[in-house]
Formats: sequence, C-alpha cells, structure tokens
Amino acid sequence: MLTYPNAKTVARALSPDEPVILNRPHAARRAAQFFTQKFPGKVLYAVKANPAPDLIEVLWDAGVTHYDVASIAEVRLVRQTLPDADLCFMHPIKTPRAISEAYHKHGVLTFSLDSVEELEKIVDACRDPETGEAAEDLRLCVRIRVSSEYSELSLASKFGCDLIEAPELLQIARQHCDWLGVCFHVGSQAMTPFAFVQALDRTRAAIAQASVVIDMIDVGGGFPSIYPDMEPPPLEDYFAIIHQHFEALPIAYNAELWCEPGRALAAEYSSMIVKVERRRGTELYINDGAYGALYDAAHVSWRFPVEALEDDLRDADEDFAFYGPTCDDADYMAGPFALPGDIQAGDYIEVGMLGAYGAAMKTGFNGFGDAEVVVVTDEPMMSLFDGSRQRVASDNVVSLR
Repeated sequence: MLTYPNAKTVARALSPDEPVILNRPHAARRAAQFFTQKFPGKVLYAVKANPAPDLIEVLWDAGVTHYDVASIAEVRLVRQTLPDADLCFMHPIKTPRAISEAYHKHGVLTFSLDSVEELEKIVDACRDPETGEAAEDLRLCVRIRVSSEYSELSLASKFGCDLIEAPELLQIARQHCDWLGVCFHVGSQAMTPFAFVQALDRTRAAIAQASVVIDMIDVGGGFPSIYPDMEPPPLEDYFAIIHQHFEALPIAYNAELWCEPGRALAAEYSSMIVKVERRRGTELYINDGAYGALYDAAHVSWRFPVEALEDDLRDADEDFAFYGPTCDDADYMAGPFALPGDIQAGDYIEVGMLGAYGAAMKTGFNGFGDAEVVVVTDEPMMSLFDGSRQRVASDNVVSLR
C-alpha cells in the first residue's frame, strides 16, 4: 500500500476521479494503546465499526487481544487474520449453524443472548456432535436493555431483555455455562459518562434479584470520538466512573470488567478525498455519498470535518451541502460543511473521521463505490488521543484546557 505525507500530496500525485481512502495506522495504534493502558479491564474491539484486516492487525499489535464479532462472517475474518485472538460472538440473535461453526470450528466460547430461546439455541448448537452431551466450557453473557438517552445514536430498542425478565434469564443461563456475564449497550457516541451510571444501576438491580454468581460485566460500546459540535468529556472520566460503579456491584470477587469500543478505536484511522464534480449555489456534487462512506452524513445528519485541498482558494468559508454521485435524491448530505466560498468543480476535499462506520458502509449502488486505499502519515483532522486535549482536575471537577 502506497504511503504519502498527507491528503494534499495524494490529490496532487493521483488526481483521482474516484474517492481515495486515507488510512492512518499510527492513529489507530495510539487509540488502542490508550484503551488498553487506561481502561480498568479488558478491551474488545467491535469489529462491525471497521472490519478491515489491516486495522484489525494494527489493533492486535497495539495490545487488543479480544474481538466482538457479530456474524459468522466476522468470526471467519478475524480468525483468519488473527489465529490466536479471543472471539466473542456478541450478537444476541444468531443462527444455529453460525453458533455451531463458531464454537466447533473457530473455538468461540463466549456468546451473548437476551432470551430463553437464544439460550436454548446456543446450548443445542454447541453439543458434542457424537455424544450429544452439552458443552461445559460455555461463557454466556445476558444482555439487558438500557437507555440510550445520553447517546447520539440509540441502541435501546432492538436488543436486550427487560429488567423484569433479566433475573430469571440469568438464573437459567447460570445452569448452562461455566462463566456468566451481564452486558449492555448505552448507544453510539455517548456524550456523558453518566450514560454508564444509569446502565450499571439497572445491572445492579438485575443481579440482586437473580442472586447468582456473576463473573463478568461488559459495559459494551458507546465510547465517543470527536466531531464538529460533538466534543466529549475526557475518556478517563468514563473509565473512572465505570470502575467506581463496577466495584460496587454484587458480583464475584474476581469478576472481570469488559468494554467493546468500536467508534473510539477506529474513527481516527481513516479519512477520504472526494472530488467536486459540480457546484450549484451552495450545493456541491461530490463522488461519494449516502451509499458510500458518507452514509451517516446522509442518514443521521452526522457532521464530519472537511478541508479543501486546493492552494488557490481565497474566499472566506461558507456553509455547503453535498449531493452524492448516484441518481437518488436521498443521496444528500445537509451538513452544513464549511468550505471556502470560491470552491468549484474539479477541486478536492478531505472528509475526516471516517474510520468508524465510514469505509465499512460503502456499497456498489448505481455502479459507484470504488475507492483506492493509501496510507498517510499526518495527524487526523480531529483527535482525542494526540495530546492536544489536556486533562485538568480541580476540586474533583475534570475539565479540558
């Protein structure tokens, strides 16, 4: 893979007609080291955020040894890429064949569930195919439903058992496993650590009513990255409040604490160069969009940082909207995206912070979707991990300077 100093040199060297993905392995490595060194427990990478093998290898080299896989395809991918990684099948609804292959062929022992039906499916799929005996080494995680009110994207409605159902499900699951955990997900891009306080309070209530031994608490994902108009508190604050409430739970003395960051580990890994094909007033027609890496910009109005790559633009910034390359009116990104007022067709733009749910979302709809991939060595357009944000504590209040 070719390496360049920055996006401008890529645009000058390639003059690309298709989008170009810019990967920054050093940024992903730094994010992984931050989590593995500072989170007071085990870090699992949520592969769905970006399943690129190159990224998975970078995270492994930086100390991430456990991976949250959500499909049998992700199980196969990570096992092929990292033969020694610990894989945890954390999708609460799986097919019997996927469970069986994961357990018998790929050595997956950890499975999440949120219903008795899924528990029965896991137990049956993992039986010894010759004797029919139940597996004795299963590690099961009961997912409970928690609020997403503090997060930018909700994950509160699709998965998780209700608090009233959780105690009985924990009791039943305990009878079929060697190791029992509780997991939840507060939603994507949680903008305050208190999202985890509420979720851990619900976890406490479920465990207290179940009266069973709990070996692990998995606080899931939700750890934020940084975007325009979305600057979260220091991640150390999240870690501290999670650890404080974890320590107070009625669980085994040697219980483990897990987390599943996806966005926070991957966001700074990638950006993208797009080309302006046409300008119509304050609307720019570019060569990626709603069916490509800018899915979130179109469908959930996510604002990504942008920077014009031309040296001859002189006008002050104006707010622009983007249209993507397909024939679909829905291929529209309202932004606003601040760019020089004299930007025009033929100019290039770098769109930042696309490492999570960006490159991974690209499709081939309408014949678009091709993108070259290169490595760049400069810093991401925004960062939580580059040292530019200094954590200052005063009278038990933490702020950023």
